[in-house]
Amino acid sequence: MDFDFTDEQRQFRDSLERYLREAYDFDTRRAIMRSAEGWSRAQWQRLAELGALAIALPEDHGGFGGNAFDTLLVMQALGRALVVEPYLATVVLGAGVIADAGNEAQKAALLPGVGSGELLLAVALDEPRQRYAPTRIAMRARRDGDGWLLSGDKTAVLHGDIADQIIVAARTEGEVGDARGLSLFLVDAGAPGLRRRAYPTHDGQRAADLHFDQVRVDAKALIGAEHAALPVIEKAVDAANVALCAEAVGNMGALIEQTVHYLKTRKQFGVPIGSFQALQHRAVDMYLHAEQARSMVYLAAAKLDADVAERRRAVSAAKVLVSQSARFVGQQAVQLHGGIGVTDELPVSHYFKRLTMITMLFGDADHHLALFGAQMAA
Repeated sequence: MDFDFTDEQRQFRDSLERYLREAYDFDTRRAIMRSAEGWSRAQWQRLAELGALAIALPEDHGGFGGNAFDTLLVMQALGRALVVEPYLATVVLGAGVIADAGNEAQKAALLPGVGSGELLLAVALDEPRQRYAPTRIAMRARRDGDGWLLSGDKTAVLHGDIADQIIVAARTEGEVGDARGLSLFLVDAGAPGLRRRAYPTHDGQRAADLHFDQVRVDAKALIGAEHAALPVIEKAVDAANVALCAEAVGNMGALIEQTVHYLKTRKQFGVPIGSFQALQHRAVDMYLHAEQARSMVYLAAAKLDADVAERRRAVSAAKVLVSQSARFVGQQAVQLHGGIGVTDELPVSHYFKRLTMITMLFGDADHHLALFGAQMAA
């Protein structure tokens, strides 16, 4: 399997990484995090101008018709810079669902706005006591004339506090646990009956808990087939996991570079500590773990368009290996930096926090290990 990038992809990657190095340094990120909004619309618009928001969107709707590897390149670059803007929520999840299951009217209305940076999306899946299982969605949507009434709660919705439109998974028939009976709806963030409680997350991102109290949407709000949203949800979550794994690879790369630089400059007993062979071995082990993770992410990205069973096996395998590598690289980086490795003033602790959060989002290593085992036994 050929994992070489094209000249156009390499040029795009280089320009994006160059921009982030120059305009999104650690101090800039900290200032953005501490702002009232917790993200920068100016940075978001610059990402749109660079083509990062539209690169994987369909050409018929303002995009460049890219694939999973284009998204992978963007996420690696965002991971290296610890970008806090809502790329995963809006582009990977939100636009991904619309491109996969939306009708032509929905695509035409939403996707160009995503690509231009004018429209922010969020996807509300998780609920209290659900834990990684979309079949456990309990939120209800019942018919009301020619529309629907949505009632229930969603928790930890990524960037749900700033989204203009929210894609909501709700049960339209059956009982909690049934594979059939889930539907997706597009809800305006200002809809009567919708309350949002926003908060910062441990890694500097943003999330919100949403409460729906008889929120009415019309018939045009239904995304995809009624009662049959589970495959769409699972595909979106798989794509999000691959994107997160790619972000982790970029994150680990930056963390290794910073750790090696510290080993070369920090002196003990009159010599750089990087001259000690034991520490050199630990740095090499960090690199090997990161490269193994990179290879597995590339494989998972290549399998996103495969049949469901093959796709899910590859994604679960990638999430398990990347989670293990992220934990190892993060812990080694902190330990090799010593006490300053856990301080807020040093980027190392921020990278470690983000890596930790990535391993928990959309299924931790134990969850995906169990999924992989079940798939292999089937």
